[in-house]
Amino acid sequence: MNKTQVFLSPADESYRTRMTHTLEVTQIARIIARALRLNEDLTEAAALGHDLGHTPFGHAGEAIMQQCFSPDFTHYKQSLRVVECLEKNGEGLNLTYEVRDGIVNHTGNSMASTLEGVIVKFADRIAYINHDIDDACRAGIITLDYIPHELIDILGREHSERINRMVTSVIKYSTDKNEIGMEPDIYIATMQLREFLFETVYHNPVTQAEESKAKDVLMRLFEYYVKNPGEMPDPYLKNTEKESVERCVCDFISAMTDRFAIEKYHELYIPVIWRGK
Repeated sequence: MNKTQVFLSPADESYRTRMTHTLEVTQIARIIARALRLNEDLTEAAALGHDLGHTPFGHAGEAIMQQCFSPDFTHYKQSLRVVECLEKNGEGLNLTYEVRDGIVNHTGNSMASTLEGVIVKFADRIAYINHDIDDACRAGIITLDYIPHELIDILGREHSERINRMVTSVIKYSTDKNEIGMEPDIYIATMQLREFLFETVYHNPVTQAEESKAKDVLMRLFEYYVKNPGEMPDPYLKNTEKESVERCVCDFISAMTDRFAIEKYHELYIPVIWRGK
């Protein structure tokens, strides 16, 4: 889905929802950059690359890669690795420093060195907060009426209304300034809405139960391919000549969608029922 996934979505929705998030971030980021008369191409490039390294099952997958491969693993560092080391058969893409900086600094406490990179950070948060509300409602975890009324009053009830309110706030606050931000009241309400999602959706017992299954899938896949690296696709297998098997298995798994990971798990670990005569 996006930054933190609700695992009740059908597995075959994975690629589509991940792409939807990236396109939403890109669209939001370009709108803000255009309104502020900043570099739209730089903004778009960083937005398109910001989640290339995201594992299957969102941050649950990230946690498993930290456990199985390295505590230092993060999806944003993996996104940078994709464009610098894995694309074009290991040659990497010819991206500027500013684009790569925007990719690796789109989340967390770090801040991109350009205004365009900071825009991507805000666009990412705006997109995933609102997308996750919609996903949680479709999954039956919450309803719009469950969201605190004071937040609805400030940000809006409908998806498009909330996004418009947040995007407009970024533009109003940042116009003619050498910084990117939100108007204080909108920013506070946005962060409270994000906290609400963590409490009611991301840490929901139903969601957590599905997350534990997702973690088990990736852990078993990691163990299998470390023992059987020859079964990875050629680009990842070839990289084992210069990097550790664990590093290359991490690259392979990080490139999977939810659906592909589940299918590989089913293929490797679920027996086929034999029906004799």
